Amino acid sequence: MILTRKSPIIRLVGVSALLLIAGCAVGPNFKKPAAPQVGGYTATLPSTTTTVTNVPGGEAQHFVKGLDIPAEWWTLFHSKPLNDLIERSLTNNPDLKAAQAALLVARENVLAQQGVYLPSVAGSFSASRQKQSEALAPVPNYPVVSSEFQYNLFTPQLSVSYVPDVFGLNRRTVESLKAQENQVRFQLIATHITLSANVVAAAIQEASLRAQIDATRQIIAINTNLLQILRAQFAKGYASRLNVAAQESQLAQVAATLPPLLTQLAQRHDLLAVLAGGFPNQIPTEEFDLSSLQLPEELPVSLPSQLVEQRPDVRQAEENLHAASAQIGIAVANRLPNITLTANAGSTALAIDQVFTSGTGFWGLGASVTAPIFEGGALLHKERAAKAAYVQAAEQYRSTVHSAFQNAADTLNALEQDDNALKTAAAAADAAKVTLDLTRQQMQVGYASNLALLSAEQAYQQALISLVQAEANRYADTAALFQSLGGGWWNRADLTKK
Repeated sequence: MILTRKSPIIRLVGVSALLLIAGCAVGPNFKKPAAPQVGGYTATLPSTTTTVTNVPGGEAQHFVKGLDIPAEWWTLFHSKPLNDLIERSLTNNPDLKAAQAALLVARENVLAQQGVYLPSVAGSFSASRQKQSEALAPVPNYPVVSSEFQYNLFTPQLSVSYVPDVFGLNRRTVESLKAQENQVRFQLIATHITLSANVVAAAIQEASLRAQIDATRQIIAINTNLLQILRAQFAKGYASRLNVAAQESQLAQVAATLPPLLTQLAQRHDLLAVLAGGFPNQIPTEEFDLSSLQLPEELPVSLPSQLVEQRPDVRQAEENLHAASAQIGIAVANRLPNITLTANAGSTALAIDQVFTSGTGFWGLGASVTAPIFEGGALLHKERAAKAAYVQAAEQYRSTVHSAFQNAADTLNALEQDDNALKTAAAAADAAKVTLDLTRQQMQVGYASNLALLSAEQAYQQALISLVQAEANRYADTAALFQSLGGGWWNRADLTKK
C-alpha cells in the first residue's frame, strides 16, 4: 500500500507532532540536592603519623586533602597475591554477576518504556469464505454471485495507534525508570567496592591471625621450656609441686587459646574462597602475612563536596529521590485526560489477485479522549502518597549523607588513634619481653618466684597479641578509608560507562 501526502498515517504523524509540541510534563522538575556546606569531616585534619621501626605497618602516613583515589586502590599495598585474589573475585563472584544482571534488567525496562514515544503499528491479513442470507441480498457482486450467495473476502490491513504525551505521563514514567536504572547502577558500584574491600579485610585478618598463631605458639614454647625447668628443679628439690602445677595450669591456659585462632583462620580461608567465587574446599593458594603488605604512605582526604558524588550509597539515595519526584508527575498526569489517536488503512477484495486494485482500498481516522470523572478519591490520594514518598526519600537522602560523613570521620579518627596504639603496643611488647627474659633468668638462679614468672608470661603473651592486632588495625583502617571515600570507582571504565 502506497502512502501519499493525504494518507491517514501521514495525517496521524502530523497531528501527533503538534500535540507533542504543545504538550508539557506535569509535576516537579527534579533538582539535584546541593552538597553540604561543611569544611571537613573532623574538627581538625589528622596529622602525619610517626614511624614505628621494625614493626609491620609501622610506616609513617600523611593525609593529602583532595588527593584522587585510584581505581585499583588495593594495589597500593604492593601485594601481588592480594591483587590476583581481588581480580579473580571481581571476575567470578556471583553477587557481583547478579548485580550486573540486575542493571541489564533495569536498562531494558527503560528501553521498553521509551517505545511509547512512537506510534504502535500492527499489520494483519484475513481471508474468509462466507454465505450470506438471501434475505439480506444484495451481497457483493450481486446478482453475479450464485444462488447460494457464497463469496470470499481478502483483507490486508495496517493499523496505527498512538497516545500523545500531552501531559508528560510517558516522559515522567521514563524519567522514573531511568532513575531506578541509576539506582541499580550505583548498587552495582557499591557491590564492586564492598567486594574488593571485603577481600582486603579478609586477607588482613588472615595475616593477623597467622601472626597471632605464631605468637601463641611462641608463648607455648616458652611455657613448655619453663615447665621442663621447673620439673627438673622439683626432681632435685629446688621447686615445690605447687610451682609445677601452677606452670602446668599456665601452659594449659595458653594452649587453650590456640584452637579458636586456628578456627578463625580456617573461617577466613573459607570466606576468601567464597568471595573469589569458589567453594570452601577450594582454598585460595594465596597466603598473607602482615610483613608482605606495604602500608600506603599517602592517604587521600576527599573534599566534602566531592564525597556526595563519590559515595555510591549517596548517589543511590539521590536517584531514589529523583524517582520519587517523577512519581509525583505520574500521579498528577493520571488525573488528567488521556488522548488516543488511531488510524487504519487497507484493502478488501473478493479475490486475492484483486487486493490493492483500484476501488478496493479503505481507511479511517479516529481520536478519543478519556478523562477520569469519579474514582472514589483514589487518584487524589495516590498523588498525595507520591508527594509523601518524595518527602520520605528526601529525608532518607539526608540520613545517607550524614552516615557517609560519619563513616569517613570515624575512619580518619581511627587511623589517627591507630598510630598511637601501635607505638604503645610496640613499646609494651618490648618491655614485656625484657621483663620475661630477666624474670626467667632470675628464677633459674632462685631470685624470682614462680608467681612473678607467671605474671611476666601472661604480660608478654597479651603484649604480643595486642601488638599484632594493632598492626592489623592500621592496615584494615587504611583500606576502610579508601572504601569510605568511594573506592575510586569513577576511574574505572567498566563502572562509569552507561
